[in-house]
Amino acid sequence: MQRELNFSGPSPILYLVATPIGNLSEWSPRAIETVKDADYVACEDTRHSGELLSRFNIDKQLISCHEHNEEQAGEYIVSLLKDGKKVCYMSDAGYPAISDPGSRLVKRCLENGIKVSTISGPNAALNALASSGLDSTHFYFHGFLPPKSNERKKELEQLSGKGETIIFYEAPHRIEATLKEVYSVLGNRQACLARELTKTHEEFIRGDLESLSKLDSSTLRGEMVLIVAGFTGGKEVSEEDIRLALKDALKGGLKGKEAISEVCDRLDVKKNRVYEIYLKEFRS
Repeated sequence: MQRELNFSGPSPILYLVATPIGNLSEWSPRAIETVKDADYVACEDTRHSGELLSRFNIDKQLISCHEHNEEQAGEYIVSLLKDGKKVCYMSDAGYPAISDPGSRLVKRCLENGIKVSTISGPNAALNALASSGLDSTHFYFHGFLPPKSNERKKELEQLSGKGETIIFYEAPHRIEATLKEVYSVLGNRQACLARELTKTHEEFIRGDLESLSKLDSSTLRGEMVLIVAGFTGGKEVSEEDIRLALKDALKGGLKGKEAISEVCDRLDVKKNRVYEIYLKEFRS
């Protein structure tokens, strides 16, 4: 074991710089100063990062370091750091190494006695979780599910018993299939789909997995964060379960409020959820 304070001592240091996930105003003064002070900026996409730097009037030599060349680029970055050069690394949006390239670079640096420090910034998973309305006491970040359906279902089955709130990332071209499979495997849990975070068209779609699985995918643009309630150990109550229970209660002679109250007690679901279904299905 070797201990050395990150900001003192002789060892070089790699800075991981979190970048804006949409709104450029969220790039912190410390992040900007760190990039300005660097000799080299390694990045996932030189064109994307070059545009970001130009918005802040920063001109630096860029090094491409992405998923497919991280091993080779990492070797070069380590050599620069050992030669006394200041290097920072940025992925396209959010934190490097969190569902983004960077973890192999960090590992290589640590193996070579190079310290690593992260410059804080925006994070889509935490933004979505905080605003979702779901329990944030304990949560599990899963990131992207596999693109192939059979692999995706297998991973979801492994997650089905988790009691923590689960956070997924998803791309717009796969969101329809993912929502249907999450509903199919995990059951009808409460969930929130967040998209275009920090941008002009930011949207939080809150409901249950059944209703989210029926969304028109053509209206779902931008990068997605899906927040799903954890497993509670009981049977999940679907929208159809509530609709049928309301139908029975109304046929039995109960009025609207009485029927809603009866269904809430019988199925142990929240009143606002039953009320929304009542308005949609039975209020003329």
